[in-house]
Amino acid sequence: MLFIVPLQRLGGDTLLSPVLTRESGYWRGCFQAMASPCEILLATDNRSLAEDLLQLGYAEAKRIERKFSRYRQDNCIYRINHSSGTPVSVDEETANLLDFSRQCYQLSEHKFDITSGVLREVWKFDGSANVPDPAAVASILPRLGWDKVEWKRPVITLRPGMEIDLGGIGKEYAVDQTAQLIFKELQTGVLVNYGGDLYALGPQPDGEPWGVGVDDPQATGTNQIGAVNLSTGGLATSGDARRYLLKEGIRYGHILDPTTGWPVPDAPRAVTVIANTCLEAGMLSTMAMLQGSRARDFLKAQEVDFWCL
Repeated sequence: MLFIVPLQRLGGDTLLSPVLTRESGYWRGCFQAMASPCEILLATDNRSLAEDLLQLGYAEAKRIERKFSRYRQDNCIYRINHSSGTPVSVDEETANLLDFSRQCYQLSEHKFDITSGVLREVWKFDGSANVPDPAAVASILPRLGWDKVEWKRPVITLRPGMEIDLGGIGKEYAVDQTAQLIFKELQTGVLVNYGGDLYALGPQPDGEPWGVGVDDPQATGTNQIGAVNLSTGGLATSGDARRYLLKEGIRYGHILDPTTGWPVPDAPRAVTVIANTCLEAGMLSTMAMLQGSRARDFLKAQEVDFWCL
């Protein structure tokens, strides 16, 4: 059985271009995208086909990264965030993600909010003890809230000083899109794993499901707390293993409650969810973290398989 856990690096250094290697019965392609180590597992013996599909997947991941990254100045996110109250018309793909984000906001009782990215101005989750001053956090709150956004597809209007950030769903969306593109050409089996968020379409070459290890937040990247067999479906994890602050024995996780501007109190260390797609799994794992101490009850109500630690 193959086991996959969230990877911290690929061979030690950032890969500037995809690398393809032969594993036991399948091809494994690796590259870096969206600030994450990425891998694509292909159930085929055909090296030429595997090379073409790896390039296809790599191109799709980079396309989505370029289009929706908040760190670029040449994409739709930049135009929206620097519109100063001017309406911005978006394409269909962006509109679909904004519709999905609005749905998440409504389903989460206003806690899953793509306007909350402005809080990064005061929160830097670098493992230090630099917890921001409460007054600095409070000063940001008037600039966030999806209820302040005017969204009439395909036109979005942000108030001056507001921003949107699709980082909370972008990687999961890229996983699903990449897997769907490759499966159309492969027709056997593919597993896409971007930083531990993954989606499988079809089994391994021998017909067996992919065995996916669930990462231990207490020893991330080195230990597993569970495993699942996955032939079709998505898996995503939310947690504070890598992004946090630690001050006077108190750990501040990076998932913030947009209604307060502060990390969710009594949140789990990690939540892993299995769902029909990676995007759905990511949505549910994040919503569970936002529930704090009620995370487990929330997940039970969704009737999905999960780990909550």
